[in-house]
Amino acid sequence: MSTTFTLDTATSRANPTPAPMRRLTVPAIAARKGGEPIVMLTAYTARMAQLLDPHCDMLLVGDSLGQVIYGLPSTLSVTLDMMCAHGAAVVRGSYHAVVAIDMPFGSYEASPEQAFASASRVMAETGAAAVKLEGGAAMAPTVAFLGQRGIPVIGHVGLTPQAVNALGGYGARGHSEAEQAKIGDDAQAIADAGAFALVVEGVIEPLAADITRRVACPVIGIGASAQCDGQVLVIDDMLGMFERTPRFVKRYDDIAGRISAAVETYAGEVRARSFPGEDQLYRPKS
Repeated sequence: MSTTFTLDTATSRANPTPAPMRRLTVPAIAARKGGEPIVMLTAYTARMAQLLDPHCDMLLVGDSLGQVIYGLPSTLSVTLDMMCAHGAAVVRGSYHAVVAIDMPFGSYEASPEQAFASASRVMAETGAAAVKLEGGAAMAPTVAFLGQRGIPVIGHVGLTPQAVNALGGYGARGHSEAEQAKIGDDAQAIADAGAFALVVEGVIEPLAADITRRVACPVIGIGASAQCDGQVLVIDDMLGMFERTPRFVKRYDDIAGRISAAVETYAGEVRARSFPGEDQLYRPKS
């Protein structure tokens, strides 16, 4: 799909006008099982959403914003307020992709009722199409509870960052037969509970491929397998905004290096008094 944005004024920069305006739907994503791979990236701001939207089927407002935007050591300190604020910005900046928002740690685990209260707030305040929550079979009743009340859910199994303390780190999962069986059972339980898609993160490749074959909903991999029904990466990782990235990330650019070079040039021109130049100055009207 081709999307054209008009960016001539302050208003249009914040609210681009699409041509044509047609957003993908949750059922359309669910129907992609075994078909054209689903393209998904994280987004945290309206401007980034504008840039990614024409190329992506889904935009995930990930709780990774805690580390990427706020410099936190993990996702555990991310709040519902943060997710709602950034989620609303991404929805405003997009017109094509399905926008899903991560449920932050502590906002859904206590009970299905707590999850519904948090998820309904997210949906109402942001206009997003879906929420994503981490966890395996224990979260299946919550997934079903939300789905029965009109809230589409993406599951997340394997390496689940919100459980990093219990897991003992961010290493790949599925090296033992017992762990493979558990992750496979978790994936099946979440899919059977009604999740319309499932993120599988940081697992050995054969396990990710097996899960993709087994479950009925689309599987979106991150550090998983090219055989998954789609892929997701943290946008800042794939653009090269950080010096260190997980092994499973392919760096498609060196944006950090390009920003540093541009700022170095700017600083030099300021110190040399060559900026602002004639083209950047306002002269009296004759």
